[in-house]
Amino acid sequence: MLFVNYPKCTTCVKARKFLESTGHGFDNRDIKTHNPTVQELQTWYQQSGLPLKKFFNTSGNVYKELQLKDKLADMSEEAQLNLLATDGMLVKRPLLITDKGVAVGYNEATWSALLP
Repeated sequence: MLFVNYPKCTTCVKARKFLESTGHGFDNRDIKTHNPTVQELQTWYQQSGLPLKKFFNTSGNVYKELQLKDKLADMSEEAQLNLLATDGMLVKRPLLITDKGVAVGYNEATWSALLP
């Protein structure tokens, strides 16, 4: 199980505490220092069943600075994945990747369903 997060994010801290309380082991990955690759993002996107836009941190400064709200609709899926892989702060977090699926953002019920 992989937990991808930004340690300074309060939601990520809450999600981490939830995971720790379940007693399940997990690999911890700081999204700022270890960006997801294009291949990882492609796999997680496909496994999640979510629209690719859900992988963007729409409230983040980088998203706003790049004015992606107006640009994403005209970008190909490949271009969006490549962009997400350039900066971990563009990616919505936390992410939970398990054998059962991928969760983007923290929702305790969703995360509970993905635990082994």
